[in-house]
Amino acid sequence: MNRITNTVDTILKTVVISVFAVLVVCVVWQVLSRYVLGTPSTFTDELARFMFIWIGLIGAAYTLGQRRHLAIDLLTGPLTGIKKRYSDYFIIAAILTFSLLIMVYGGSQLVMKTLITGQVSPALRVPMGYVYAAIPFSGVVMVYYSIEMLVGLIKGTGTGPNDQPIDHDDAQA
Repeated sequence: MNRITNTVDTILKTVVISVFAVLVVCVVWQVLSRYVLGTPSTFTDELARFMFIWIGLIGAAYTLGQRRHLAIDLLTGPLTGIKKRYSDYFIIAAILTFSLLIMVYGGSQLVMKTLITGQVSPALRVPMGYVYAAIPFSGVVMVYYSIEMLVGLIKGTGTGPNDQPIDHDDAQA
């Protein structure tokens, strides 16, 4: 599972960096065309908006895999032992449930309905289903990372959802 995770990490990292580079070029061109040439580019504005959606969702999935996502540990921070372990199980189950139901299932429904209706973007004429496909795609990646965290937690070899190493002696207390 470690080799698969490293491959997924590398692919996501490459995609995020590539999309971000194209996003920067689009925004720079948009500014130049608007203020230097006097004729704003409509397609780069829309393309930048769509890329921002993709980079935000894929970046969120990558961040979850790196255990660097936003975590409010006011209630779970002081926990130790078996309480901490159950808390980690609950957090991972909540992430997994949200990713499966909302992002994968709901996102797939949105993509399919949008593709069936034939909705396209105004400037690029791209089917909006392709833009919305970032939701189920990142959901699938989040499901994978959640399962990986859950397996690591069960085996006692991984980290919890907040990048805390599992203390076997403390978890048995």
